[in-house]
Amino acid sequence: MKRWRLIFISLLLTNGLFAENDTIIIRGDRSSEIIELQLDSLVHQWYIAKSIDAGYGRDSSVLAPVPAFTDSVYRERLQNIHSVVSLPYNSIVRNHIHVYTNKKRDKFEVMLGMREYYFPMIEDIFDYYGLPAELKYIAVIESALNPNAVSRVGATGLWQFMYSTGRAYGLTINSVIDERRDPVKSTHAAARFLKDLYKMYNDWGLVIAAYNCGPGNVNKAIRRSGNKKDYWEIYYRLPRETRGYLPGYIAATYAMNYYREHNITPVRVDFPIATDTIMVTRDIHLRQISTVLSIPFSELKALNPQYRANIVPGNSKPMPLTLPINHLGDFIGLQDTISAYRADYYFKTTAKTASPTRSTYTPPAIKGKSKLIYIVKEGDNLGYIASWYNIGLSSLRYWNNIYRNTIRVGQKLSVYVSPSKKDYYAAVNNLSFAEKQKRIGKKAPVAEKKIASASAGTYIYHTVRYGDTVWDIANEYDGVTATEILSLNGISRAGKISVGQKLKIRKKS
Repeated sequence: MKRWRLIFISLLLTNGLFAENDTIIIRGDRSSEIIELQLDSLVHQWYIAKSIDAGYGRDSSVLAPVPAFTDSVYRERLQNIHSVVSLPYNSIVRNHIHVYTNKKRDKFEVMLGMREYYFPMIEDIFDYYGLPAELKYIAVIESALNPNAVSRVGATGLWQFMYSTGRAYGLTINSVIDERRDPVKSTHAAARFLKDLYKMYNDWGLVIAAYNCGPGNVNKAIRRSGNKKDYWEIYYRLPRETRGYLPGYIAATYAMNYYREHNITPVRVDFPIATDTIMVTRDIHLRQISTVLSIPFSELKALNPQYRANIVPGNSKPMPLTLPINHLGDFIGLQDTISAYRADYYFKTTAKTASPTRSTYTPPAIKGKSKLIYIVKEGDNLGYIASWYNIGLSSLRYWNNIYRNTIRVGQKLSVYVSPSKKDYYAAVNNLSFAEKQKRIGKKAPVAEKKIASASAGTYIYHTVRYGDTVWDIANEYDGVTATEILSLNGISRAGKISVGQKLKIRKKS
């Protein structure tokens, strides 16, 4: 074994990648096994199993033959696909193509059926962000188009977000909701992440690699390879699983475009392709909807995978509910009936045990109090505003239907105070930041800006305030991404920032 390692290192150093008829050879790559597992997990979804029971499991004697093609055919077909992502062909790509078109062709037929539901949505969102439509194939290799997919390390959803990355890109993740499983919201987050990565690398191959293993690992591979910025030139410097990631993407692109040539027919999946979304403003259990509207509970769960406790928590803020379009009118007309149906049964446990599936926060009564309006200024955050009015932060959020801590300049916030102090607090809206801080016995920062201090060099510094997230901070600076902030400050988890912490921000010319 030791002798083999020495030979391997020698070949790697002298020749770079193994070559055989202009084809890259890799030994020990297990990325195709991961794709196989993802395809296998897809068929456990209720709508897939139902399709199989309805006739998907065909006798092998009547299956279409599996054709074989030469390398030159694969190479020519890839060249004919219009793509901003380079699609080279080699033996690694060929192995991944065979997973889709041969080894797991039955599962791939199912995924082809699911694309009718997910691809139009992904293409629409990517178009909004100005991203190439073909990047939708990343979802194929990430999750096999399964929004409930969970990797061995906890990456979750259609786009396989880790907890920290999901939070950094604005996804809510708690015991009630996991928006990594929400196909629409997670696709928006994935689009923002991909745009940030492209700003860093300006190369789609490196972007796809960084999506898988993170920009830190890609940057390390680039440095160790002598600052080469091509996926195949840094191939052996990348983590093992990432080495097969771009080949997997190329193979998925090929298979999605040439499945007919392989005698593969998409399975008609028993899934409601025609859907619509409505915002719900009260807590509703999916089983209440299922029973009153006679929609299979499994179908509702599949359409709304983000609700981990099967409860749409509309009391806290309006929440989206996806329904088959033919049931939308009935839901609108019967909302009161749905909400009342066995409400004591579905919510009694959470009320008595104070389970996290429902909020236990009770806002103070506003009856008899005076209402004031505060207009958000540059540099404000909810923590500051609550302290200026001597009110609870939870109360301020509740009164203004704010779920997170994000506010915008010019936004009007309702504040309720004692009538005896109305005149005192009415002045707050017209005071300077320093005057407001002085009122509560605190000093104002040197500058009343979000940037606490600046260096004369390459960087400026942001002081973290209460309620800040990495995503919010990135949005305050032109051309700055959440991923860049995390990398620049050596932060591995987006949630590990604290009030008062100074974050280094790269100056943009």
